[in-house]
Amino acid sequence: MESQKQKIKKVFEKMTKNKQIHESVLFIENSGGDFSYHLEYGGKKIDSLILTASITKLFTTSCILILREREKLSLDDKIAKYFGEDMLSGLHIYKGKEYSMDLTLSHLLFHTSGLPDAIEEGSNKAKKRARYKDRQISIDETILKTKQLKPHFEPGMGKRAHYANVNFDILGKIIEIVTDSTLEDVYKQFIFDPLGLKNTYLPIDEDDFVPNVYYKDTSFYLPKMIRGIRASGGCISTARELMIFIKAFFGGRLFNNTIFHDLKVNNELQAAMSPIHYGAGYMKIPLGGLVTLFMGKGELLGHSGSTGSFAFYYPASDLFFVGDVNQMARPAIPVRLVMRLAIN
Repeated sequence: MESQKQKIKKVFEKMTKNKQIHESVLFIENSGGDFSYHLEYGGKKIDSLILTASITKLFTTSCILILREREKLSLDDKIAKYFGEDMLSGLHIYKGKEYSMDLTLSHLLFHTSGLPDAIEEGSNKAKKRARYKDRQISIDETILKTKQLKPHFEPGMGKRAHYANVNFDILGKIIEIVTDSTLEDVYKQFIFDPLGLKNTYLPIDEDDFVPNVYYKDTSFYLPKMIRGIRASGGCISTARELMIFIKAFFGGRLFNNTIFHDLKVNNELQAAMSPIHYGAGYMKIPLGGLVTLFMGKGELLGHSGSTGSFAFYYPASDLFFVGDVNQMARPAIPVRLVMRLAIN
């Protein structure tokens, strides 16, 4: 145990020597909790609030899978069942053919819709503006921006997957339509209350605290932007509570985890996100390939966020890794950190 902790500490300290890492927290536990170890750096503590960013997609996935289990929706449902034609028309036109009405919940959950990401794939100027400007974007505006870009492939085409936040923004809206409730209330009812999470929330107004995030050496406060990407990246939590959640997500406390066996399809994401694959609403990172020089085994399951957050399960060693490096300029750092910890 002590030698394992020393190895973990060495990896963590090497990562925090990076000049762009101003604060960080790492929390590691096994399923039973008899192995538990955390490290803190730069004032970021195990109970500090962190922006989970795209780890939020695991919360949205949980709600979709819970509603599926309760037979309130099906992953085969076409999204046209929930939205009017005027909203969807022109959303997905590929090689002159329209697929907007053929998109299903499954396409969104697995990122196999082929839809582009309006923020990441807009012009460079727009990307820069979006990064520095705090502005709330509605789902209607997100869909409008997505319509202005070209899809990457037809829905469900081959083994292709393209990571796009709009997939989960739409899923969040569908959750609200199906439950006739707000997303924050559904999160609370389905996840926060059952797991006893007191410091995990979706910010809804100006009184709700949103942590600052770093881009290189500059700290940004972006509460409006965060409130606009609720289902794809807006959740706030702590390392301690993220640990409770990620264990529940893969441990069957929120929904029947046999679904991961039923929905075991996973596809490699676009080259910019290599070596990440995507399954039923979560990332899958194989550890046995060239990227680890064949030193690893098995795979990591979970999610990272573009702000430096991470929450992964490593079944081969029965370890859960959660934390934050709080750096938008280097989204690969949390993934590399967890990969190093897993193969250590």
